Amino acid sequence: MHTLTGKVAAITGAAAGIGLECARAMLAEGAKVMLIDRSEQALEQACHELGGNASPWVADLLDPASVNGLLPAILRRYGRLDIFHANAGAYVGGDVLEADPDAWDRMLNLNVNATFRAIRTVLPHMVERCTGDIVITSSVAGVVPVVCEPVYTASKFAVQAFAHTVRRQVARHGIRVCSVLPGPVVTALLKDWPKDKLNEALANGSLMEPREVAESVLFMLSRPRNVTVRDLVVLPSNVDL
Repeated sequence: MHTLTGKVAAITGAAAGIGLECARAMLAEGAKVMLIDRSEQALEQACHELGGNASPWVADLLDPASVNGLLPAILRRYGRLDIFHANAGAYVGGDVLEADPDAWDRMLNLNVNATFRAIRTVLPHMVERCTGDIVITSSVAGVVPVVCEPVYTASKFAVQAFAHTVRRQVARHGIRVCSVLPGPVVTALLKDWPKDKLNEALANGSLMEPREVAESVLFMLSRPRNVTVRDLVVLPSNVDL
C-alpha cells in the first residue's frame, strides 16, 4: 500500500523545482495534490504531465486575498486537506553593501510573511479535523548563518522560529509541523549556470537534485503519527556546514 493513499496535499511554489518534485513524489505514494503557483502556464503543463490526481491553482502569495482563497479552493476541489507544504520562496544573496533593499523586501515578504499567512489560512481546517501535516521548505541557512547570504539567512531563521513555536501550539490538535532544510539544490535559482558547471557540481557532490529533497519530505510524512521529524537537514555530500 502506498504511504499517502487517500491523502490530500497542497504545495505552494509547485510549478518547478522542489515543489514539483514533492508533488510528483506524493502522487506516486497515492495522494491527490493541488499544485499552487503564480505561473499558470507552468502549472497547466505540470499537471498535464502528472495526471488526473494533480490539479492546478494559480495564486499570488504576495497578495493576501489570494492567500486567503487557498483553503476554499482546496476544499471545493477535494473536500479536505491533510498535508500543506509551504514551499514557495525566493533567494537574494551577496554583500549587504552592494544589495538592493527592494529585492530584500520582496524576498522577505515571500519567505516570511506569505509563508506565515498561508499556514495560518489552512490551520483552522486541520484543527477542526484534529489531524494534519504542515511541511515547510526552510534551508540549512536557517540553522547555520551563511556569510554570503545574510538577509536570506535571516528569513530562514525566522521561518525556523515560526515552525518550532507553532508546532508546540498545535501538537495538541494532532497536527505535525516539520521543516526540511536543504543545502544547495538544482533549481531555477541556478538557471544561469553553464551546463558543464552544473554537471561538475552534481558530480563532485556540492549540489543536490530536487528529487532528493522530495524523498526527505516523504520520509517525514510517512512516520507514524506519534513521531514528528521536527527538522531534517539534507546536504550534498561535499558541503560541510
